[in-house]
Amino acid sequence: MMQFMLCGPQSCQLGGEELLAQWKAAGETEKQDSWLWLDLYDEDEASERSFLLQHFALDETAVIEAQRQRHPPSYEVCEESLYLLLKPLDAESHSLDFNTLQLALFAGDDFLITRHSRHSPYLAHLWNSMQQQPHEMQGPMDIVIAMSKRVAERYGQVLLDLEQRLDVIEDELFERSGDKLMKELVGYNTGLRKMHRILTYYVNVYDGLRNDLLKQKNPQHAAFDEVYTLVERFNSLSTLYQNVITDLIEAYISLNGHRLNQIMKVLTVVTVIFVPLTLLVGIYGMNFENMPELKSENGYYILLSAMSGIAVMMLYLFRRVRWL
Repeated sequence: MMQFMLCGPQSCQLGGEELLAQWKAAGETEKQDSWLWLDLYDEDEASERSFLLQHFALDETAVIEAQRQRHPPSYEVCEESLYLLLKPLDAESHSLDFNTLQLALFAGDDFLITRHSRHSPYLAHLWNSMQQQPHEMQGPMDIVIAMSKRVAERYGQVLLDLEQRLDVIEDELFERSGDKLMKELVGYNTGLRKMHRILTYYVNVYDGLRNDLLKQKNPQHAAFDEVYTLVERFNSLSTLYQNVITDLIEAYISLNGHRLNQIMKVLTVVTVIFVPLTLLVGIYGMNFENMPELKSENGYYILLSAMSGIAVMMLYLFRRVRWL
């Protein structure tokens, strides 16, 4: 699907390829006071690539890269345009169990091309905003900056929500423990590794992008400084939370190990107490004639007293060594 929007200082109009011809004609007469926004979604790759290379001065390698199903974030700054490939969270992703879509942006002085692998609600919001209030966005780079900030903020919101949940888990870990908490922590750790990998790409992309724009003395570099600060901060947070989760997992394992040691200690005490008693019962259960106190009137009570004395003495010894 191809959507065209021709944006002017006061209004924007929607249409088909006739807007492309109108935009080109204005550029040839050097009276270009408007810019073209082309949005691409679910188009045939071959025809899409041919169309872009024919009507826009784009790098073919960048176009091919933008059409790949799986590619990390990247960028390229040319003299006449900027290419930026992003991986925003999709609309259903509000936690570390997230999915991403692929969004490519080609921005020039008088054109913007957006290509996305799935529907992007925020991109649709920007599209509708341009129709209603075209003066809010002065040009293609304003859309790129707004989209970049939105992408960073979505990742940041997931991380900030996680911080609150980790505080709750830390309290629950000492009150109760179980496989459910452990499974949740391992899931968070997996999601954070994935997010950290993406945010690391973003840090490199926006760091390089802002430096390249600064070298070109492009005033937009300041806006990308802000985006870089955001992604660098959230990347540091993802590393911090990974360390916190690792510590919580180790604490969980230590607590379980301590509980197991306590259980084994109790079992050991019980076993040590009953071993000599069982030995006496086994001996006096033998069928021999000449056994001490066998025919004594108080032999039974003497044996019980001896067994009780042994048990009390063992308990006293365990108490002395602080096993009980």
